[in-house]
Amino acid sequence: MTRWALATIAALLFLGIAVAAAARFFGRPGSRASIFVSVVSAWLGAWVLWSFAGGLLLRYGVLSTYHGPLFAPVALLGALFHYRAHVRAGRVEGLAVFVGGQLAWLAVVLVQNGALGF
Repeated sequence: MTRWALATIAALLFLGIAVAAAARFFGRPGSRASIFVSVVSAWLGAWVLWSFAGGLLLRYGVLSTYHGPLFAPVALLGALFHYRAHVRAGRVEGLAVFVGGQLAWLAVVLVQNGALGF
């Protein structure tokens, strides 16, 4: 199951990169395909970093619990809003949505571990 998921993600990224490269070749670097690849790459990178950091912090006792699968809905909604903000308002606004999504996930992790007193 994991192999199929990774193969699907890799195929989508490769297809997106190919489309973005073709858009750049034909003179449209700000195309929707380029933005899509950028947004997907950012959120996949965030998933990898959060998983790595969460695993390390859990292993060394800094966190008492870390539920990585809960990041999936945050990432999907965040990527959707990130893409829409980037297309409609520009790169900076899209990055603001990305940072907001990361802060939202940090708040979820802190609440899970009782750091915010909830």
